[in-house]
Amino acid sequence: MQRSGMQRSGTQRSGGRILIEELVRHGIRRVFGVPGESYLDALDAMHGRNDIDFVICRQEGGAAMMAEAQGKLTGAPGVCFVTRGPGATNASAGVHIASQDSTPMLLLIGQIDSGAREREAFQEVNYRQMFGDMVKWVAEIEDARRIPEFIHRAMLTATSGRPGPVVLALPEDMLTSTVEAIPGRPYQPTQSFPDPASVAQLTSWLGEAERPLVILGGGGWNARGIADIRRFVETNELPTAVVFRRQDYLDNTHPCYVGDLGIGPNPALVERLNEADLVLVIGARLGEMTTNAYTLIDLPQPRQRMVQVLNGAEELGRVYQPELLIHCSLPAMAATLAGQPPLGKRPWAASTEAGHASYLQHIATLTIPGDVQMPEIMAALRQTLPADAIVTNGAGNYSAWCNRFYSYQGFRSQLAPTSGSMGYGLPAAVAAKLEHPDRPVVCFAGDGCFLMTGQELATACQYHLPIIVLVFNNSMYGTIRMHQEREYPKRVVGTALQNPDFVKLAEAYGANGARVTTTAEFAPAFAAALKADRPSLIEIVMDPEAITPRQSLTQIRDAALARQQA
Repeated sequence: MQRSGMQRSGTQRSGGRILIEELVRHGIRRVFGVPGESYLDALDAMHGRNDIDFVICRQEGGAAMMAEAQGKLTGAPGVCFVTRGPGATNASAGVHIASQDSTPMLLLIGQIDSGAREREAFQEVNYRQMFGDMVKWVAEIEDARRIPEFIHRAMLTATSGRPGPVVLALPEDMLTSTVEAIPGRPYQPTQSFPDPASVAQLTSWLGEAERPLVILGGGGWNARGIADIRRFVETNELPTAVVFRRQDYLDNTHPCYVGDLGIGPNPALVERLNEADLVLVIGARLGEMTTNAYTLIDLPQPRQRMVQVLNGAEELGRVYQPELLIHCSLPAMAATLAGQPPLGKRPWAASTEAGHASYLQHIATLTIPGDVQMPEIMAALRQTLPADAIVTNGAGNYSAWCNRFYSYQGFRSQLAPTSGSMGYGLPAAVAAKLEHPDRPVVCFAGDGCFLMTGQELATACQYHLPIIVLVFNNSMYGTIRMHQEREYPKRVVGTALQNPDFVKLAEAYGANGARVTTTAEFAPAFAAALKADRPSLIEIVMDPEAITPRQSLTQIRDAALARQQA
């Protein structure tokens, strides 16, 4: 006799209806997408339901980025629906972010009719080949009766170990077929725990250390794990850094916070890393951006004694060979460390205090070229925005302002792609405001970055989401121009931009628009945006010379010319 949970439903349903029922059974309440004829039956299955919402997006790349941001915010897979062919290729931008950022995500692709395979049918793509090693698992559901099996496996795969994206292709005839299927059980997130011997070795080494450094990063954290790791470092006064665009893993105002190992890190933090006698890395893969192209830490064996905690078995020893590797879930490791007795002696305590003071000095106001002084504006934002505000950004030199000069005080107050993908900030802001309507959401975007996914401002307007978008306009692809002047000074090709009137563009979408050309104009414009009941876009006109906080464009060019002449 079958148990009740294994009984068939007793009713014939279409594959599309089974799919939506399974998503709801697994706790999915919101999906993002661009509609397509290839999955009309799944769309129809959502009609009249009040337990799942379909967020209508304007381009599949934006939809996938929204799903990725949803996955970051909740820890459950963000779900995105796209149609076959160009829909899937557009969405691959968001899938790549989920892969490199270790974010749980499920991409559902409407597929061609099964009978048309291998004919290069209209918009036919082999998704197993297309996504390859970009995702944790890619498959095609050929039998609607197996939808519960595939969705259950997809949810577990996306969230287990090192989180990441899963892709499932849905043939149109499979979705429209009518079958009787066994409902699945809701997935249960899994954890693995550190072995006691490794924990004992780690605590022994910590007790012997004089210059330890904790580095936090990776995906797979939750609020409880972040609270536990904070308690651990706080109890033991351990200096703690975070990796590239994971700055919200420890309150930046906390006395143990000593900065981030990202682009242009604080030289004092780099010196601290170099001089450390024990480096405890929890979650971070120590990738290219964090290690300055693998130069900050010796390959393959770090000169410092290193302990690395990773939640993905495939990452163990992949790049670095620490003295101790611990394979376990990050929240489980954090709970274990938080439960350890406090360390007896702490010769590093004064150094931790000095490290936090150095971080505060690193974000202090400085002067840059032009009438808009971003360090002053960032200081004002630190004072104006509440601790639970969510700040998003994509990629570009403009992101230095929010990545270096803003202080993140709560877990998941920062949404930024460690993959370095342009266009991420606006879709992420839309997802954040849908998930947390009561929290302020501010998006940082360059002029080039914004126009990668700027059409999603229409999505924000359609759903009446009062996000604030700051567009930094210097009329160029600034990061590439910087590298161009550094490597090929005075030989500018392909980086100059002729932009639209961003204020009028925002107003055309139905958002508020404002332009800032001086520092003094920012505060009133931002205050008005905070009070608005609809999206607001503030264009900040930047001097092209203000390319980085440390060097102007002319200084970069002149230094390159001097090297050529030497």
